[in-house]
Amino acid sequence: MSRVVVVKAKDILSQTGEAKQRRLESLYRTGLQTLIQGGNLKECCLSIFDRKDRVGIKINTIGGRKLSTLPDVSLCLANLISEAGLSQENIIVWDRTNRELNQAGYRLNLNHKGIKVFGTDANGVDYERDLISYLNIGSLFSQIQSRYTSSSVSLAILKDHGLAGITASMKNYFGAIHNPNKYHDTNCNPFVAELFDTDLIKKKHRLSVIDALIVQYHRGPSYHSKWADEYEALIFSLDPVAADAVGWKIIEDLRSRNGLISLKEENREPAYLQTAEKMGLGKARLEEIQIIEKAV
Repeated sequence: MSRVVVVKAKDILSQTGEAKQRRLESLYRTGLQTLIQGGNLKECCLSIFDRKDRVGIKINTIGGRKLSTLPDVSLCLANLISEAGLSQENIIVWDRTNRELNQAGYRLNLNHKGIKVFGTDANGVDYERDLISYLNIGSLFSQIQSRYTSSSVSLAILKDHGLAGITASMKNYFGAIHNPNKYHDTNCNPFVAELFDTDLIKKKHRLSVIDALIVQYHRGPSYHSKWADEYEALIFSLDPVAADAVGWKIIEDLRSRNGLISLKEENREPAYLQTAEKMGLGKARLEEIQIIEKAV
């Protein structure tokens, strides 16, 4: 059975939309220690990462300041990982472009000191020149995913998606390739699962953290305040499929609470999760997932 931890922190967001740092640190500590079930935060981190790892924290900044992984959220995780003994110089917070990172409030850092923050289009970085072909996938991968990192965290925003149903931990890796637009037919199925199953993602992925501080439960993936809920939670799992399945449940609950029909009724159920389960990537059925809810 896969374990998914949902930690809620009431009033964690300030009036300006920023996360309160101490509450955020407490949320992370509770989430990771509950997920690993043993030891202090340092021991938990070192059960996921090796001290020599070069860790890529793949975020999602396509939604601008209103609906992107907040700098507070990703940099807090990066700092906690470094406190466990990993060098800050070996931690990269990244996404597709420097422009999107800037628009989401990030300050770029490509220098040798400190936690790195940059996009695939940064000077000296690019997509690989050789196409990776696997099942229905044929893509050039970001060199950040292929060369700069040895392990990966998917730190994604939880939101509704007009084609895929939801976008969360697994679909976040669409931002690691040059042609995600090619993989949106048939509700992104089987493409989300097959992309994740490529060696450059599956063998490097260590942890899924889903940012559910604000959840866009309808008309995503862009921001619409009418259908955005301050859910004030982070979701943690070592199983990316299970993490997304719980995220899906949260979106369905919010839709129902607000008088909307289900994603299945709208013909955009995220069937790629069932495909991922069949491929052995994780558990998609809630009865096979242990959901642990905490509050800080």
